[in-house]
Amino acid sequence: MTSFKLENVEDLYEIGALLGSGNYGQVREMREKASGSRWAGKFLKLQKNESTHMGLDIRSVKKEVEILQALQHENIMALKDAFESTVELVLIVELISGGELFDFVAEKENLLESEATEFIKQILHGVGYMHSKHITHLDLKPENIMLSDKNAPVPQIKIIDFGLAHRLTQGEEYRSQRGTPQYIAPEVICYEPLSPATDMWSVGVITYILLSGMSPFQGDTNEETLKNIIEMNYEFEDRYFTETSAMAKEFIQDLLVKDQSLRMTAEEALLHPWIKPLLRRHAANRNRSSINIKNFKKFNARRKWKLTCNMVWLCTRLTHLQLLRQTAVRVDTEQKKSNSDQEDRQTNT
Repeated sequence: MTSFKLENVEDLYEIGALLGSGNYGQVREMREKASGSRWAGKFLKLQKNESTHMGLDIRSVKKEVEILQALQHENIMALKDAFESTVELVLIVELISGGELFDFVAEKENLLESEATEFIKQILHGVGYMHSKHITHLDLKPENIMLSDKNAPVPQIKIIDFGLAHRLTQGEEYRSQRGTPQYIAPEVICYEPLSPATDMWSVGVITYILLSGMSPFQGDTNEETLKNIIEMNYEFEDRYFTETSAMAKEFIQDLLVKDQSLRMTAEEALLHPWIKPLLRRHAANRNRSSINIKNFKKFNARRKWKLTCNMVWLCTRLTHLQLLRQTAVRVDTEQKKSNSDQEDRQTNT
């Protein structure tokens, strides 16, 4: 059961600086009064009723909270507290200050495969723990792979954003077509039952991009991207994989498998020679190979630019919809007033 506190959040926490804001609320730095520890507070506006689109559906938020409360792992964003009032929910979550993994990598001048595998290994540990709890993330992508502190000797991965996550129950078939086109698995597109293997496909795509700076299935349009995924239309082009080891390519191939039952699980992936070298030559191959950092920097720059453009488009669209709604309300009010005046004249007559 989802556990929410009914007391005032300010009784237990001091509310600090604004860290970010969006359409459904804001994120602020928080300090726990009892311990002095720092957290992040997500203040989420709720829908007043089902007929309005302003605010979040409380059911979806509570589902995400229930999932986070079940996941206590060093590679998964921690949920400390959850507060509920009539108008908003406040989630006290781990303060993650290291930024996105891909941004951290893009700042480097060189990255060996052996260093890249340390990040993939942490992702696999987090995903494997999720799956052991029968929970699937279903939205693994670079924006949801963060670092707790990028200045640490070995930065720690934190998987965030469980808005699309789902707890699978035995005998249940769960289908969904939500997600980001270039990272979703074929079964999502075909509206087939999803499984933990759906997350493993996304791990394969993330690994492919990290090593090459290219997205395996990316087309000129979303439709073309989805078509490439269904047809398994991808390859390891020499110009992007010149410094990539054969083991790394094999690792990706064992994840980008159309049949879910044949994809590596998180546990199997952690035992793959590319992640856990069995022989000295395996480790030597990783140390001689490196990611395509030059192309990766270009990919990450394009990715950030698209995210910015999408945000600008979304804000413009929401502003436009708000203006339309205000205009509609004004016209409706004027129409009612006109009708009322007409009724008054008829009554007077």
